[in-house]
Amino acid sequence: MFLAGGDELVLRIAVDAMGGDYAPLEIIKGVIDAVERVEGLEILLVGRAEQLNGPDGKNIISPRISIVHAEEIIGNNEDPGLAIRSKRNASMVVALELVRQGRADAMLSCGSTGALMAGGLLFLGKISGIKRPALLTIISALGGEQFVILDIGANMDARLEQMLQYALMGAIYARRMLGIESPRIALLNVGVEENKGNQQVKSAYGLFKRKLHGFVGNLEAKEIFAAKADVVVCDGFAGNVMLKVMEGISREIFLFLGEQIAGNAQTRAVAPQLAPLLQSVRAELDEAEYGGALLIGLNGICIKCHGASRQRAISQAIIRQVYPLIQRDINREIELALTGGWFNEEADDEKG
Repeated sequence: MFLAGGDELVLRIAVDAMGGDYAPLEIIKGVIDAVERVEGLEILLVGRAEQLNGPDGKNIISPRISIVHAEEIIGNNEDPGLAIRSKRNASMVVALELVRQGRADAMLSCGSTGALMAGGLLFLGKISGIKRPALLTIISALGGEQFVILDIGANMDARLEQMLQYALMGAIYARRMLGIESPRIALLNVGVEENKGNQQVKSAYGLFKRKLHGFVGNLEAKEIFAAKADVVVCDGFAGNVMLKVMEGISREIFLFLGEQIAGNAQTRAVAPQLAPLLQSVRAELDEAEYGGALLIGLNGICIKCHGASRQRAISQAIIRQVYPLIQRDINREIELALTGGWFNEEADDEKG
């Protein structure tokens, strides 16, 4: 946080303007929307100044948006580690560097997940004691309840100790960000029984059962919207597949409903009555509602937005994720929990 004129505190966020399918225009529009809706917020928009100042950025008129020039762009097909190390003037790298230098409180990017993970580790490092960061996102169940799921793609494989730390970080996030005092933690699995799943998940079940407060067992994917857990833990491969299936099903259902309603006179006649209900359900399932996923476990706030994010997703990520994360300092709580007896200590440590 920074002191502005009049001694009021402002939060400053570095935004990679060049990452994603619709950069930079949709990112510019999302940033403008965010600063118009939130007082005490400043944006450092990082990218090619000629594009951000040109036709794409012609509507940047807010004094709370500053442009930081960065000439290079990291593409999705590049080797993440090599790109981060060789392209020191890339928009993603410059945004991370602004956080590392203390010139920004947090950063956001729609660019390559692998590059953001590599860059986050290189420039920000990990919270003391954390083995690997994970990608965490918020999902809304149909009843309006919210839960978090991690990892959704930062690490395709995870050791047992990492999964245990995912549970800790997810529980702290759920408590601090969602207001859930005693989060229920579950393992994503192919069945609810203790002996189900591959060897890694079965071993994780035993470890969670011994070490975790609030562990409620396995959760099948078909029950993920049933509000049976507040924190769902999995490796990045399973989590990413799960998330993309959910996105695809949601999209196809609403396309199908639209076609069916428009397909005959009877359904068209009742469409105005159905519209509010359908819009409400769609809003609950919309991945743009929270806009992005937190790369939790880094020693700094780093939000990864979907590569196909548009204005609303960018704006929501800033307002509903980055802004409150800066205010609540969950990284400090994670560090304290690792050293303060958060786990049940009667069990021996397992590395897996």
